[in-house]
Amino acid sequence: MYESTWLFCLKRIITLPFVLVGVSLITFIFVRFVPVEPAEVILRLSRIAPTPEAIQALREELGTDKPMFIQYIIWLKGVLAFDFGTSFVSKLPVGQEIFAKLPATIELAFAAFSLIIGCSIPLGVISALYKNSIVDKFVGFFSIISVSIPTFWLGFLLLYIFSLKLGLFPSNGKGSLSHIVLPAVSLALPVIGLFTQSIRTSVIDELQKPYVNYAQLRGLKKRIIISRHVLKNAAIPMTTMLGMTLGNLLGGAVIVEQVFSWPGLGRYLIESIINRDYPVVQSYVLIIAIIYVVANLCTDILQRVLDPRSAVMDRRD
Repeated sequence: MYESTWLFCLKRIITLPFVLVGVSLITFIFVRFVPVEPAEVILRLSRIAPTPEAIQALREELGTDKPMFIQYIIWLKGVLAFDFGTSFVSKLPVGQEIFAKLPATIELAFAAFSLIIGCSIPLGVISALYKNSIVDKFVGFFSIISVSIPTFWLGFLLLYIFSLKLGLFPSNGKGSLSHIVLPAVSLALPVIGLFTQSIRTSVIDELQKPYVNYAQLRGLKKRIIISRHVLKNAAIPMTTMLGMTLGNLLGGAVIVEQVFSWPGLGRYLIESIINRDYPVVQSYVLIIAIIYVVANLCTDILQRVLDPRSAVMDRRD
């Protein structure tokens, strides 16, 4: 039985709240396993002696003396009202601080994502069209090198060459367009190699299918066959990778932001972990998890829209 795209989308959207509740529950429980007494941390940061009486009084004030289920309900009600608690360090609302730093992380992630799309698609297609040529081998070598380089080492390398030695780009901070170049390249380069090889494989697979030979027999030009048919079909399996990559870039910029002092969520997370500011860590994990879930949902819907045949294949499975 064929399942329409609209019905598929409706089913996925209906299940989304249940998935998000599960994510919130896992996030809350895992953070509670951390061997840190929030009341003691707050007292130490406030330079107050953490006596048992002071700790107990603060636990009652914070509500951490209540059963875990009650704590979860209270926390969840706050999250639904965009109240993520108060930072132990800054004494400011966590939501206010996170949403102030989130745009910088989104800006960096989309810059890196644009680089990935702009570099990996032409490299992958050229490598597939000139399979086993010198160009193909050069692209393959570049892909292996880019995937093998650790992100933190690449960041320091780019910083040393293009900032300290050549003085072409700023070494840290956020301001002009030139500030984002080195962090975006550091974040994108390892993914470009992976995507380039995936696109190369997809294009080669499509070029070997019968419809390409049929189109050639009909007299269609190679340029038209590739641009209108091969690339379109090769892009379908890549949509899942692209969607998850965007989620990875948003949540995985921690090291790059730290290397380049980029004022985003990743740097904020590192500082919060060092200070044991667990309301911030808990909120960060929850928000990144929600971004992953929503990105996965959008990817599934996009893939179904691009390739309605997958509905029939799912039914057969």
